[in-house]
Amino acid sequence: MKNSYALITGASSGIGLEIARNFAKKGYNLVLTARRKDLLENIASDISAENNIHVDIISKDLSLKNSTNEIFEFCESKNYQIEILVNNAGYGIKTSFDKTSVEDEEKFVRVLGTSVIMLTKLFIPKMIENGFGKIMIVSSVAAFAAPSAIQPLYGPIKTFMNRFSDSINVNYKHKGISSTALCPGFTITGFHTASGVQDEMDRVPRFLVFSAKRIADEAVEATLAGKSLCVPTFTYKFLVFTLQYLPRGIINALGKLLAPGRYDKQ
Repeated sequence: MKNSYALITGASSGIGLEIARNFAKKGYNLVLTARRKDLLENIASDISAENNIHVDIISKDLSLKNSTNEIFEFCESKNYQIEILVNNAGYGIKTSFDKTSVEDEEKFVRVLGTSVIMLTKLFIPKMIENGFGKIMIVSSVAAFAAPSAIQPLYGPIKTFMNRFSDSINVNYKHKGISSTALCPGFTITGFHTASGVQDEMDRVPRFLVFSAKRIADEAVEATLAGKSLCVPTFTYKFLVFTLQYLPRGIINALGKLLAPGRYDKQ
C-alpha cells in the first residue's frame, strides 16, 4: 500500500481519530484533516511512529466554502492516491432553530452536508479511473429517530447523507466504488461537550453509550467489506430495525424515554 491513502476529516478526536488509528494498523498511509493544527501534528507523529506509515495533515475548517477544494488540491500536489475517503467531520448546534443565525445554519449544513458531497465529487473521478474506492459517510442513528427538540437540523441532514450514500452505490458500485453510511448511536467523544449538549448526553442510559473505538472498528470493517449501511452494536441494530416498523407516536415516546433532554421543549 505504498501510495494508498485514507483521507479522514474530523480526525483530531473521537470516532475520526479511532478510524485513523484503525486504518493505520492495516497499513494505510493517512491524510488527516481538522481545524486544530497543533493537535493534528501530534496525532500524526504518534500514529506514524507506531505503525511505520506516512501520515500527512492539512488543517482546514470545512465550514469555509473553499476548504474542500484546498484539501483536494493538497492531495493532488502530493500525488496521494486516495483510496478511502472518510467524511467524518461534524458538530451540533444547541440553539433553537428560530434563534440561530442564518450564517450559523449555513456553516452547519456545509460541514455536515455540502462538504461531504463536494469531497466525494472531487475524489470520485480518480477512484473511477483506478477502478477502486471506498467512501465512508459518518451519519447517525438520528437519521432514523424522531426529530429532536435540540439540534433540529441534525437528524434531517443525516437522513439526507444516508440517501446520498445510497445514490453513490447505485451509480458507482459497478465501477468498483462503494459507500458506507455509518450510523452510530450515542458515543463517548468530545462531540457532545463541543456542541453544548453534554448534560443531555449524561442523562442517556449507560447501555446505550459506546466507546469511539468500538464504533470505529465496526465502521472500518464494514467499509472495507463494501457494506452500504453500518449500524454498530447489536443494541442499535435492534433499535433501528424496530424504528422502521413502529408508529410515529411510539417512536416519539421511545425517544423521550431513551434520550431524555433531547425531546424537551426549548
